[in-house]
Parts: sequence; structure tokens; C-alpha cells
Amino acid sequence: MEYFAGLDVSLEEVSICVVDGAGKVVREARVTSEPETIARWFSVLGLAMVRIGLEAGPLSPWLQVELAKRGLPAVCIETRRMRSATMLMAVKTDRVDARVIAQAMRVGWFTPVHVKSSGSQELRLLLRNRKTVLEQRVALDNEIRGSLKAFGIKLGRVSEARLGEAVVRAIEAKQPELLKMVEPLLKLRLELRQAYAALHRQVLTAARAHPICRRLMTVPGVASVVSLTYVTGVDDPTRFQRSAAVAPHFGLTPRKYASGMIDRNGPISKAGDQMVRQALYQAAHTLLTRVQRWSSLKAWGMQVAKRRGLRRATVAVARKLAIILHRMWTRGEAFRWITAET
Repeated sequence: MEYFAGLDVSLEEVSICVVDGAGKVVREARVTSEPETIARWFSVLGLAMVRIGLEAGPLSPWLQVELAKRGLPAVCIETRRMRSATMLMAVKTDRVDARVIAQAMRVGWFTPVHVKSSGSQELRLLLRNRKTVLEQRVALDNEIRGSLKAFGIKLGRVSEARLGEAVVRAIEAKQPELLKMVEPLLKLRLELRQAYAALHRQVLTAARAHPICRRLMTVPGVASVVSLTYVTGVDDPTRFQRSAAVAPHFGLTPRKYASGMIDRNGPISKAGDQMVRQALYQAAHTLLTRVQRWSSLKAWGMQVAKRRGLRRATVAVARKLAIILHRMWTRGEAFRWITAET
């Protein structure tokens, strides 16, 4: 008899449901969210498991890797399909979710999620930390600027490096008593700038030391951050049978609705890794607006921009970049510049 299991993972506990090949519930339990505890529970159960499903989440990649090390056939599965199934249930609990996942494992109604390697996860943590510190610094800059407007202090155009000095000068010129209230924010801003600089240096070092990143950076518009984000997002290029499958994976292709007499395309799906999608969009925008050297990719993008506008052209170029970068990766080739036709 074959057996399948579903795990509904939360921070403290995991709900487990085991079903047989006919769909009958064999055993249910709640254990702590630790791989040793889960593996021990299945060992005591003593049934030959075919698949054990975990919905993709913060703890799921770690649990999947640790359970696989202990010889359990754990699979990380995509959440949207499971969500559509559990929303139909009249009662939604962790126990019910575990049952739904177990039945999905039995009938094969699931989409497996690629669990990134430890190296990619470490680099992705570095990229996320850099992005978080940058967002916090920008938010703090906007807060300082906005709060001072209530006192008639307009900073105007000031570079990010000189903003602290400009704030101090402006306050001392108009209302010096405000300085002691703003100084803590200025100190925090300085710490954020230093943290961001340190993280950014680590990103640059990691990209320069990575042979694939160095190759991808030969593409116009693709720099260290974009290349490292793409490499950690794809992780294993062989999981895509065709390069054309990369763009839909990162949500850069339009949604489609076709039913009866209706057949229309919508906006891009925005599925998959948001960081990779944003990085490709930024690279495409840089290529179209800042890169001066001629390339067939930019020429194509500018033709699209004349017909459809810059925004749609940027998305189209981002879609092409996703394909080109994957092809360069798998073929081991650098970007080929060609001479403009005269």
C-alpha cells in the first residue's frame, strides 16, 4: 500500500495528515516545527511514504532540505493552487489544510517548487538585507524632509550624501530649537548609510567573484545587483527546459482570458520572484534610457517604445533579457555586440 502525507507548517507546530492510496485518512497529528521531531514521528509511524508535501513558506525550504537529508520524500509545493482548494472548504483549519495537501500529494494535483541551494539562499539574504536597509534609508529621508515642511523649512534639491548637512544648516537658520528633535533621526540615517555601504560592497564583491555574474554583466544594462539577483533567482538553469520559459516563471508575460467569444490579454501576471522581476525591469529601463552604445536589443526596444510607449517597451525588453541571460548562462557565451547597420 502506498501512503502520502501533507504538512501544514506554522511557526510553532506542524499539522500532519497521512492518507493511503484510496484517500482514506490513516493518521493525523500535531508536532513541533522541527525536522527531528517530524522525522521521528514518521519513523515511529513505520509506513512507506511516497510523497510528503509542504506548502512553500518561510520555514518550508529549511524543513524540506532537512527532511530529505533524513530520507523522507519531502516536496515543497506552490501555494496558489492549494489556496484555491482550501478556500472551497466550509471550515478552514490547519488540520483541514493538512488533509487537502495530503490528498493533493495522492492525486498529483500540485506544482513542485524549486528549493534553492544554500549558496543562493545566502546571497539572496544579502540582497534582501541590502534592499531593506535602502528602503528604510529612503523612508527616513522622506520623513525628515516632510516633517520639516510644517515649519517652513524647504530643503529642495540636495544630494543624498549632503542631506544631513543641509538639514542642520536649514534648521539652524530658521528654528534652532528643532535641532535636538531631529538629531536622533540624523544619527540613525548615518548608521543606515554606513550599513547600506557595507552591504553594497559585499554585493559587489560577491558578483565580481561569481563567474556566471561576470558573464551576465557583459549585457548592457545588467550590473552587479541585477546579475546576482538573477543568478540567485534562477539558481539552477537546467530546471528550465527552454530559455523562453524563464520569462513566464518570473511573471513577465501577459495574463490571458479566453472563453467563448472573449479572447483578451491582460497585464503581466507578476507571478514568481518579485526581486528578479524588478531587477530585470530596472536593467531594461537602464538599457533604454542610459546606455549609449548601440545594440540590436536596444534598437528593438526603441522600436517597441515608438509603437507602444516606454513602459510597455521596458517590460518587453525585460522579458527578452530574462531569456537572453538564461541562454548565455547555459551556453557559456558572453553578450555579442554587433555593428549598427548603416
